Order: sequence, then C-alpha cells, then structure tokens
Amino acid sequence: MTPEEKFELIKRNTEEIITEEELKELLKNKKTPAVYLGTAITGRPHMGYFVWVLKLADFLKAGFKVKLLLADLHGALDQTPWDLLEKRYQYYNIIIPNMFEAIGADIKNFEIVKGSDFQKSKDYFYDLLRMSTYASVHDAKKAGSEVVKQAENPKLAGLIYPLMQALDEEYLGVDIQYGGVDQRKIFMFARENLPKIGYRLRTEVMTPLIPGLIGEKMSASKEDSKIDLLDSDEAVRSKLQKAFCPAGIVESNGVLAFLKHVLMVTKHDKSQTFVVKRAEKFGGDVSYLSYAEIEKDFINKKLHPEDLKKAVAEEIIILLKPVKKDLDKTLKIAKEAYP
Repeated sequence: MTPEEKFELIKRNTEEIITEEELKELLKNKKTPAVYLGTAITGRPHMGYFVWVLKLADFLKAGFKVKLLLADLHGALDQTPWDLLEKRYQYYNIIIPNMFEAIGADIKNFEIVKGSDFQKSKDYFYDLLRMSTYASVHDAKKAGSEVVKQAENPKLAGLIYPLMQALDEEYLGVDIQYGGVDQRKIFMFARENLPKIGYRLRTEVMTPLIPGLIGEKMSASKEDSKIDLLDSDEAVRSKLQKAFCPAGIVESNGVLAFLKHVLMVTKHDKSQTFVVKRAEKFGGDVSYLSYAEIEKDFINKKLHPEDLKKAVAEEIIILLKPVKKDLDKTLKIAKEAYP
C-alpha cells in the first residue's frame, strides 16, 4: 500500500484531521507509525463503538501500531465509582477484542493498555504538575466541556482529565491520537500544551458522532438511543422497529448513520452487498453495493423505512454474534460492572 493509499484509507469517514499535511508526512517518512484511541471506562459499550473499532482497523491495515487505552483513572475522574473501576476494565477488556473479531480485523499489531499501569508513575505525575503550571483553569474546563460530565458544582477532577489525556500521547509513544469529534477541544489543548513542557505535538484524527436510534446522540445512559452489545436478537429487532427513521429524511437518522459508518464499511471491505428483503408486491428484494445508493432510494422514497429497519436489524444481529460468545460469563461481569 502506497502512502497515498494509506492516507485515503485513514481519511475515509473522518470529519477532521489536524493536519492532513502532517499525516501525509508521517506516512511518507515512518514505516510503522503508532496511533491510539482512549476510552474512559464509564458507560457500557454499545453499537456506536463500532465506528472507532472500524477506524482503528483502518489504521491496522495502513501498517500502524494501534494502541487502545482503557482509561480506568479517566473513568474515575468522570464520576465512575472507584470500587467499580476494575470490573469495568475487565468488561471492556473482554468485549472490545470481540468487536475486532466481529469485523474480521487482523490484530497482530493491536495492543490494549490499562491507564493506571503507567499513569501512576512518578515521571507522569511530575509532568502532570508541570503542565498544570501552564494550563489555565479556563482552558482546562473548556477542553473537557464536551467530554467530561458537567455539573453545577464541578469537581476538580474534570480539570485534571484533559491534562492527563494530553500527556497520554507522550507516554504511549504515539504519533496520532484518534477519537470522535467531541474530543476536538481536548486534542487542541494537547497540541497547545505538550510543547510547553518539551514534548512534540501529535496529529489528531476525528470521526463524526453518529445519532442514536431516537435521533439524538447515541448514549450509554439513554437505553432507547442505542443497542447494547449484549442485547438479545429480540431486543435488537424491537429497538430498530421503534427507531427514528422518517421516510425520506436523512438528518438525525440513526439507522442511516449506522448503515453509512458501520454496516456499509464492513460490506465494502468484504465485497458484499446489503440486501433488503421485501414482498413481491412491494418490488421484491433489492441489493445495494454502496451507501450512496441506499440514501438515494431512501430520499426518493423508493425504500420504505420499515423494510430498511428490518434489514438493518438482521445485519446487526449477525455482526453481534462474535461479540456475544461466552455470553453467560460476559453477562456476569457486565452485571458486576454495572450494578
């Protein structure tokens, strides 16, 4: 794969790259660059996590060393009870690799890192104190405003969170930090503050946040907005049946968004078609090779929302099968982590 091909693969379905020129130079000059995504172990992982699992798989295909930071201490800073951290770490550590298996990713260059394994070192803490002498309260609060839970009487923890996330780039030894566009303010905070304590800035890659099934941001705290990775087949079908998917409307349509950013990406990579089954009186089955074709038919009302939702539900059920292996064991840990 040429540097240009790697760039296009990494860029697909992204919302912003800061900066594209830096990424191109990195791909040209470094044989095995490194990227990381950090996820605070707060809410239960849901279907929306497949967006970043697929993008990390793109980085793997492009020859990157990929690190997934399971940020247990960040979880505590964002209101996860301390006594649940280890259980939630265990749950993430089981469920996320299953998601990579579900999409058929080659994970020989993939590594899971536990935040507290390096974030409690004396060097890390010293750098955290150093950065705190440069970063203002205003800038730290602004950086975390779209990521850290907000309250009328906020805890000091919310100000520490973005400083640690900036330092993670250095201590994980990566060239790129990747995340959702909601991370943008923290990414820019890192680019501004790392050089102040003698470390280089990194390239930042962002993918969009897809709407949930009720037309709002997909959220672990809103049950109807998302499909849990351990939901039963019946629950998947039920949630899709109730999903916000008005005929001809693309905006805030979580069904179409999931098709675009997850299902049709996996279909494209496996050279498979997306099939919508319909009765002959409604035109019979129809197959699609690209998301653009689906969206065009949906806007023109050639594809009915009910038929689309049924087809998406069945694809999700298939996608989740590898995730739900050893289901009894996984459910037990999930219940302990999220009592």
